[in-house]
Amino acid sequence: MNELNLFITNISDFVWNSILIFLLIGTGIFYTIKLKLVQIKKFKEGFLRVVKGANLNGEKVEKDGMSSFQSLATAVAAQVGTGNLAGAATAITAGGPGAIFWMWLSAFFGMATVYAEAVLGQIYKKKIDGELIGGPAFYISEGLGNNKFSSILAAAFSVLCILALSFMGNAVQSNSIAAAFSNEFPISPIFVGIIIAVISGFIFFGGTKRIASFTEKVVPIMAGLYVITSLIIILVNISHVLPAFKMIIVGAFNPSAVVGGAMGITIKQAVRYGVARGLFSNEAGMGSTPHAHAVAKVKNPSDQGAVAIITVFIDTFVVLTCTALVILINVNLTENSASGIALTQLAFKSTLGSFGGLFIAICLFFFALSTIIGWYYFGLSNIKYLFGHKAINIYTIIVIIFILLGSYAKVDLVWNLSDLFNGLMAFPNLIALLVLYKLVK
Repeated sequence: MNELNLFITNISDFVWNSILIFLLIGTGIFYTIKLKLVQIKKFKEGFLRVVKGANLNGEKVEKDGMSSFQSLATAVAAQVGTGNLAGAATAITAGGPGAIFWMWLSAFFGMATVYAEAVLGQIYKKKIDGELIGGPAFYISEGLGNNKFSSILAAAFSVLCILALSFMGNAVQSNSIAAAFSNEFPISPIFVGIIIAVISGFIFFGGTKRIASFTEKVVPIMAGLYVITSLIIILVNISHVLPAFKMIIVGAFNPSAVVGGAMGITIKQAVRYGVARGLFSNEAGMGSTPHAHAVAKVKNPSDQGAVAIITVFIDTFVVLTCTALVILINVNLTENSASGIALTQLAFKSTLGSFGGLFIAICLFFFALSTIIGWYYFGLSNIKYLFGHKAINIYTIIVIIFILLGSYAKVDLVWNLSDLFNGLMAFPNLIALLVLYKLVK
């Protein structure tokens, strides 16, 4: 099993670090140029649409889709997850503070990519059994000519998406929640898993209506509380904020000047981990969030494209940046060996005491739960694309089983497989994005 895990890890590292990062960033740069800085031009419009449409108890979801804000909330539910709590910490540990700069840069270009994804999702959405759905499978198969090649490519995307997100991805999300609570409380992981499975099942079996209702309420509250608490810590330590930003900027181009030569961090590592973790967190170009943006009820596809830009901004420039600043303000990286979620907990405990650990455990619960709901919905769209509505109940039961198993099992192999399939599913999506750029423009 260890040999298989190592084999999968090596393939995943090759896909992500040698090919996918350059392709994702390249696509973002390509769309930034072709759409003439659309992420800047459309930012104000997207922001105003989000503010105007914000509603914790929005309109009832019908078969003709969700409101624009409900679609945004569902997309953000998937984007804002454990990656925002642990991803920033992992990037800082492996690539130094400068990795955050490269996260910002990749997110900037990713905002152009996600605009294109949302626009194409809107253009190629369709009704199956009377219900509106959409996503990359539709614009891959139809946009690339509705031929045998495009059909195979779309089917491959759907299968990889279901495996990467709904099954394996949700297993590791469940595991993250169970581990966090087991560390803070004397609770068995399987007991936590049962609670997660029951809550998730209740939302799943309520269909798209209950999913939209959950995300539009939980996501704004969850993200808001986390950001407010982070800002309080930052304000309490306001004198350390400018030095933290200096560490990020200097570390992006001269890591040894920030963390010291003993840690051996190079510019290449700062770029690699910053870009990889940033893209993994905001999912721009991965083909996941277009499932939510496709079903938004808007007058013009570009309307939802503008809203999609804001999702990447919220994920990376707001939530993930808050985590990074709290860590850099509170933790001496050269004297501490903690990493991942443990580093984030340590940073919050430095200012908030023992409450900091409890707060992160609670945040992780809601962040990961929202990701489970979002990823289930993305997989559901692909189940409908492949099999129609007849397979929904079987699919839902399998997802719940993976949530239960994931809470208790050792998931290194599952996580690595999820990473690999997550990367592989981006390729069909990126091919369609690059081919269909004239339509987006």
